[in-house]
Amino acid sequence: MTLRHRVLFLLFAAGLGAFVTLALIHSRGRERVPNAAQATTPAPSQAPTTIGSVLPPLSSQVRTEDERNTIAVFVRAAKSCVFVTQHQVVFDYFAGGAHDVPAGSGSGFVWDDAGHIVTNFHVIADARSLTVSLQDQRTFPARVVGSEPRKDIAVLQIDAPTGALVPIIRHEGRLDLDVGQKVIAIGNPFGLDQTLTTGVISALGRQVEGIGGVKIREMVQTDAAINPGNSGGPLLDSTGRLIGMNTMIFSRSGSSAGIGFAVPATTIARVVPQLIKLGHVEQVGIGVDIDPEQRLERRLGIRGVVVIAARPEGPAAAAGIRGLNRTVTGIDLGDVIVGIDGKPIENYDDLYNALDTKKPDETIKVTVVREGHNRVEFSMKLVTLQ
Repeated sequence: MTLRHRVLFLLFAAGLGAFVTLALIHSRGRERVPNAAQATTPAPSQAPTTIGSVLPPLSSQVRTEDERNTIAVFVRAAKSCVFVTQHQVVFDYFAGGAHDVPAGSGSGFVWDDAGHIVTNFHVIADARSLTVSLQDQRTFPARVVGSEPRKDIAVLQIDAPTGALVPIIRHEGRLDLDVGQKVIAIGNPFGLDQTLTTGVISALGRQVEGIGGVKIREMVQTDAAINPGNSGGPLLDSTGRLIGMNTMIFSRSGSSAGIGFAVPATTIARVVPQLIKLGHVEQVGIGVDIDPEQRLERRLGIRGVVVIAARPEGPAAAAGIRGLNRTVTGIDLGDVIVGIDGKPIENYDDLYNALDTKKPDETIKVTVVREGHNRVEFSMKLVTLQ
């Protein structure tokens, strides 16, 4: 390389270095000096968003008012709920012996300090022996005091030590219920003891066919989950007081479909004391023989209840009501009961429920159809049926 070429190369290198230096200085100057838009419009501040700032974590003691109420009701009422188990004898042909095995279970609740337990009749029906387990898992043999299949109510009794029993809290006086009010069900569905479910009263005054062959009236309908094993358990209001006994469900699958029914507390309060005192429910009537199966009525297409016979010295016979009359040509139809106190009677179920809430010596008006077309009304006092 000649001297001339070396001089030109050095000058080119010096010029290139100066250009690069000026470019860097200009670039850094633009970063330090904002443009007009940046100088007049401050950038919005964006605070970091965290879940804690939107929904603060709850302490372990925080509960809603409804939750606190449900918990308080369960803590108090669970002590009154029991597990009812029926036993059957099974013979083992291979071992050559008989064994007492559990054959079914249900729920119940403590009625008083004397050891009386209230449950459904269908829970204890056909049981060879029964046991009742308390909340503390102590189990006692139980005996049947009395039952009323037509209301699906039964009373058992256990011999438990003093202080082991906590009776259910009951309403005193009139019980006012409203559709939509909160309810709490406690029971042993599928053998899972001390299970709580909640819901509302879905309807009042339902009529449901009972196990005793007549309709149980004034049933409480609820959407609280009721499953097999809940039968006999208490249905409570938000004060922890008894408003019904869980009895049956409407379901095509056999499990809860949100339609459950409970025998009302007013019926329980009327029936249970009689079962404890007498072993049966005191039933009133007018002293006539009838056929609860209504075979003659169905055969002849009669609406009402046929009087088969009026018992001598009974109020019906004294008033002039007639029964069937046997003649040489067959049987002549007597009177057919078609009304009680102005309420129509079309079948035995209507007659039973019309007299169900009546008391001995109470005067009623009985309407009958005589000779197929004449309506006759009689006034008479009710008597206790033996």
